[in-house]
Amino acid sequence: MTLSKRGDYVVRSALCLARAYAGGDYRKIREVVAEMDVPQTFASQILADLVRAGLATSRAGKAGGYRLVRPPEEVSLLEVVEAGEGPLRSERCALGEGPCRWEQVCPLHETWGAATAALRDTLSRTSLAAIAARDEAIERADHPVPTDSHRHGAATLVIEDWVQVELPVDVVRHGLTKAASWLPACIKAGYRDAEGLRQGIDRTTLSWLPSVTPAVALRTDDDSGVQSLTWEAGGSLGPSSRFEGTLSSHRLDEERTELRVKGKFRPPSVTAAADLALSERLSRATLRTTLREVAKVLEQPGMRGRAQSRDRVSTSTLP
Repeated sequence: MTLSKRGDYVVRSALCLARAYAGGDYRKIREVVAEMDVPQTFASQILADLVRAGLATSRAGKAGGYRLVRPPEEVSLLEVVEAGEGPLRSERCALGEGPCRWEQVCPLHETWGAATAALRDTLSRTSLAAIAARDEAIERADHPVPTDSHRHGAATLVIEDWVQVELPVDVVRHGLTKAASWLPACIKAGYRDAEGLRQGIDRTTLSWLPSVTPAVALRTDDDSGVQSLTWEAGGSLGPSSRFEGTLSSHRLDEERTELRVKGKFRPPSVTAAADLALSERLSRATLRTTLREVAKVLEQPGMRGRAQSRDRVSTSTLP
């Protein structure tokens, strides 16, 4: 028994909202897309399912987005699944038309009804908070892989690269607070560069160009200069490409900062073992160009001035 695609995406979206609930954050559509690999063209409909079910609320504006109405501990998995799948109950007999003696009831009626009731009972006793905690354990690699796992594991690569920015670290970090608006363009430039490289090497493999602008989630959890970075880029021909990792900024000296990105990258196209070397080369080219573009944006004239202006405003408000 599996979820439909809609039910699958509703559960993923609810997980994203559950993990953000304790911080009081509203999650943007692009953040749900990037963090949970929900198709960008479908995400607004999926989140609307949660709103219609009374599980989430939405708010417009810069600080808006979507948020759970109740704490995840008070939301059952049954409520979430039914928000996407509809009521989990038998609307018709499990077996279709058959012998005349089945005109009023089929032999599977009691068994199928009991199985459905058992499923509903299990889902109703499982909270969204429990699923979110399990998801966080999987992210930390603390959750054991079940012996009956159906996952085969998509081809992912561990990639890392860095670039030097000719700016003080505080200026760079201030610039990165606004990165959600311009970082997608940098990432798309990375894919364009990799696509040009692919066409010059092997035109028979699938295109690396995303069909839409990549969805990006960039979060800072502390003052260490390390931010969690996730992006999802839907492919026009192959499966979507995805990166999950960190973006860190470290002081080199008074005028220079190192930006480093590392994490797991699922390429948009790996069709055979022979493609792995090419995919790794294109993956690294994507990241290299992305970082160069980020450095260009940060080094634009006025970035230092905007950071200093912000500091003056902050100082002037002190008692």
